[in-house]
Amino acid sequence: MQIHFFLLLISYLLGSIPSGLILSRILKKGDIRKSGSGNIGATNALRVGGRLLGALTLIFDLLKGLIAVIIAIVFEQKFIAVYGFVCILGHIFPVWLKFKGGKGVATVLGVILGLNPLVGLAMAIIWVITFICFKISSVASLTSLFLATFALIITDTNYGNSIFIILILTLIVYKHKDNMIRLYRGEESKISL
Repeated sequence: MQIHFFLLLISYLLGSIPSGLILSRILKKGDIRKSGSGNIGATNALRVGGRLLGALTLIFDLLKGLIAVIIAIVFEQKFIAVYGFVCILGHIFPVWLKFKGGKGVATVLGVILGLNPLVGLAMAIIWVITFICFKISSVASLTSLFLATFALIITDTNYGNSIFIILILTLIVYKHKDNMIRLYRGEESKISL
């Protein structure tokens, strides 16, 4: 039981590392929270700091989710998705930034890659294809996440994991509520690479 709570704490703290903010300072791009959407995630890092910052933020945020799942697997935990969920909570509500973090999509991708590499790879491919078609990150994120969630639920026989996978989807949809309102109004901004 003690190892369970310790691993949950590690997952949260791992998720709450503000990769985008740290990298933006290392690359001398300033505080990305003060520009664009004010978000510390990969999309705003790309928008504010360019391709290198966006790509590095994506990689590091993805690795947080993947590492959390790998740690849970190594310690033979029963409901692995719990640790991914807690890591995503850390990314979205980081203790270091007064609980104002990113939207969690890259970290979710890392978690899904850890849970099921094929579904994770499919999610990444669907994201890229949808983004190329629409040039809107939120559309690509929500489309790929819905399909990945469905694929995980029908392929995972561990129903405890399925509950947390649905919670992850619900949380990410909630974080994109403003994007969905802008999409409905036709006001969501496109991103040019």
